[in-house]
Amino acid sequence: MLFLIRIYLQVIFTCSLTLPLLVPSEQETRMAMKRGFKMILGSQSMARKRILAEMGYEFTVVTADIDEKAIRRDNPEDLVVAIAQAKADEIISKLGGLTQFGQDPQPTLLITADTVVVYKGVIREKPTTKDEARLFIKGYSGSHGGVVGSVLVRNLKTGVQRIGWDKAEVYFHEIPEKVIDDLIDDAVTFKVAGGLMLEHPLIAPFIDTVVGGVDTVMGLPKDLTEKFITDVLELNPLPLEDSSCRKA
Repeated sequence: MLFLIRIYLQVIFTCSLTLPLLVPSEQETRMAMKRGFKMILGSQSMARKRILAEMGYEFTVVTADIDEKAIRRDNPEDLVVAIAQAKADEIISKLGGLTQFGQDPQPTLLITADTVVVYKGVIREKPTTKDEARLFIKGYSGSHGGVVGSVLVRNLKTGVQRIGWDKAEVYFHEIPEKVIDDLIDDAVTFKVAGGLMLEHPLIAPFIDTVVGGVDTVMGLPKDLTEKFITDVLELNPLPLEDSSCRKA
């Protein structure tokens, strides 16, 4: 049974590589408009764009210009939450503040997220050098790494916000040196947390098992995002002092 699960996962990862970025169909777009709200994704991540599109949402993209390295926390859960919050705050400032959204008849939802890899208790963000990328990937070979991903959803009209995190674990087969060399030569390795990109065609064949959500590993936990979207549309506005980050 475990063998079949591994084969199934590998087929998912391999097949997903050949698919174009999914965009909402006309029917999905009409459904999104009928929901009566607009959406902003605060990320340029192709994986996050794809996941949100697969969920049936139409959105615009506004990115945050922050120094993520300047935000430090002792544990990965606090770190990804703090960075997602910092991204949201910067985007709101870039858009001119909340006043304009409060006067809009339609709510606008802002979604930000962050992801880190945890290997043997050490937080790994995006590798900055080839030596660091090699160290990261060689560590995964025949071993495993944890992924912690946050998501923040804020209703810019009411100020209601939900924020939380999810976890997953990825187990790998032995990764050949040639594959590691080729991954290091690919610029995308330096754009993802821990240099770990499940959908990369070079790494997909060496994935053994994923414990948890594949969407969490890819950067946007679907169930948590959907829950938070529902929450911020249904909950009443909170006093300013009560609207800070909350863990699900």
